[in-house]
Amino acid sequence: MNEGRRKQKLIISLLMILSIMLIISSLAIGFYKISIIEILTLIFRGEQAVKPEVAIIIKRIRIPRIIGAFAIGAALSSAGASYQGMFKNPLVSPEILGVSNGAGLGAAFAITLGYSNFTVQVFAFILGICVVTLTYFIGSRVKYSQEISLILAGTMLGALTASLTSLLIYIADPNNTLPTITFWLMGSLAKANKTSVLFSIFPIIFGSIILFSLRWRLNLLTLGDEEAQSLGINPKVVRLIAVFAATIISAAAVCLGGIIGWVGLMIPHIARSIVGADYRYLLPVSFLLGGSFLLLMDNLARSILTVEIPLGLLTSIIGAPFFIILIIRRER
Repeated sequence: MNEGRRKQKLIISLLMILSIMLIISSLAIGFYKISIIEILTLIFRGEQAVKPEVAIIIKRIRIPRIIGAFAIGAALSSAGASYQGMFKNPLVSPEILGVSNGAGLGAAFAITLGYSNFTVQVFAFILGICVVTLTYFIGSRVKYSQEISLILAGTMLGALTASLTSLLIYIADPNNTLPTITFWLMGSLAKANKTSVLFSIFPIIFGSIILFSLRWRLNLLTLGDEEAQSLGINPKVVRLIAVFAATIISAAAVCLGGIIGWVGLMIPHIARSIVGADYRYLLPVSFLLGGSFLLLMDNLARSILTVEIPLGLLTSIIGAPFFIILIIRRER
């Protein structure tokens, strides 16, 4: 047992080191070439030791984007791992309760009205939380099988909000508004800045702290409500708190980067194959793997072609084959 714990803690430590190395190396990636030596000089000797344009690009453009990409990936992965435990379903992802479609509706509505980028982010955050709140209210009205009721309510409200978003796209100005809505829905960090990242980072930190404090209770939820109650916890209360925390971080992630699918489904499975299903280790590994994965995808999105590729497209290209493999393995 002690050997297993040491191994899991070693894996977490290695992932932390790899994440830090990836973050530093990501500062060098972009159309304006910056060497690792210049980055380390800026870190250890300050702005006066490098060219002014290097300091501006790193501080105002790349650092907010890198923090945003890592935070979004970490948030979606942590939320996905939590949802899979709460609903005892390995095919559940953060989008299951309608947060992504709700945020998409909020963003599309704000863009249609011509609001600023920050206001679009605020609308997306609020609508995402509102849709999940309504989902939980509907699902909690059913006295039996609350997990299935929540999933069905989330699917229904997700379809409704997606239809309303399509309606806004249909009536949008095809020259200005329509491309903006479409690009937002495909997911991107092209417009990430200090203000937008700060708006999302605090809810992500707040929700992540709550989820990490519920780690052993999430382990009990995977046993079933009756078993969890016999072991001294109230499954409905724990599920409500966990859904609240996972929703907060999911909404904050979506409102910052748009709809970026598959991360919350893929990464928890990869993390589970590395450290097992114990949430004491599964959550931190999902957090680190998710952040590193999306940061790597963002690096590819802004460096493969001369134009930036939407993040949602890249994650879907990887996620869809993963989903197919996952279904085949479950069937076997």
